[in-house]
Amino acid sequence: MAKIFQVSARAGMTRVVEPLARGLLRAGVTPNAVTVTGTIGVLVGALGFGARGQLVAGAVIVTIFALTDLLDGTMARMSGGSTRFGAFLDSSMDRVADSAVFGAVAYWLATQGNHRGMAAALLCLAAGGLVSYVKARAEGLGMTANVGVAERTERLLIVGVGGLLTGVGVDPALEIALWLLAAVSIFTVGQRMTHVYRQAQSQPDGVPR
Repeated sequence: MAKIFQVSARAGMTRVVEPLARGLLRAGVTPNAVTVTGTIGVLVGALGFGARGQLVAGAVIVTIFALTDLLDGTMARMSGGSTRFGAFLDSSMDRVADSAVFGAVAYWLATQGNHRGMAAALLCLAAGGLVSYVKARAEGLGMTANVGVAERTERLLIVGVGGLLTGVGVDPALEIALWLLAAVSIFTVGQRMTHVYRQAQSQPDGVPR
């Protein structure tokens, strides 16, 4: 059910994003420029607003610029496919943005004396990085790991909703969202490792660790 929802939501967003992607390409904007711009926007929202406790503004800014992850991918597809450097840049900028978001959240919660929430944010940061690493490592070994309930867009949306609700007065929302996110991220790591294990069982060994 979660996967059906993800596919439907992404399909709906694609219909919105495609006209904008075409317009940017006609204007000479490259997918890589959108990738970098989106990362800068997330950094501004997370470090400039979220880390200072301005959670509503931070959540809105981060969400808007995080959606450029769909935009640059659509632009790359329309222009003939992503280059190897483009794929490398996109993945690298995603890690920068994720680190800024969860680092900012952890910092703000620490300033509020909420050490449980800070621990959850740091756990989300570690687990989120592991979700991405498992996929990248699997692909580097000739396998796939395109499974899981907590991919990057879903992770940012969960923490964004939690931050937004806390910003408007629902104080426990952010901490609850972080613990939920930590749980589903760890579950996703397990899903991906199981998926890779099953593929590895049908392939010969001999790949160096």
